[in-house]
Amino acid sequence: MNLSDEIKRLHELHQAGALSDAEFEQAKTRVLSSSPASPGVNLDKNGESVIGSNLNTLRRSRLDRWLGGVCGGLALATGVETWLWRLMFVLFTLTFGFGVAIYVLLWIFVPEE
Repeated sequence: MNLSDEIKRLHELHQAGALSDAEFEQAKTRVLSSSPASPGVNLDKNGESVIGSNLNTLRRSRLDRWLGGVCGGLALATGVETWLWRLMFVLFTLTFGFGVAIYVLLWIFVPEE
């Protein structure tokens, strides 16, 4: 059963009266926080996403790298695919000219795994 099916089932149980509001919120939070389908997304006690909590653990990847592992590390920390980070750095380099500078600074200052 995937994540959306589990959430849908919980909602159906809540609508049928089998789960109270508090039980529904707890179950939904548990399902979302244990989901491997949403890496990099943390939930606080209210079930809301805590943005930036994984940025404190930002490390350059040793496995997912082309140059310095910056994009692989950003992917692990944020939950965004690695190829999207690479595309973003290329686009910033081509359009604004500072993509390479940002990449090099991250390569220097972000520690390796």
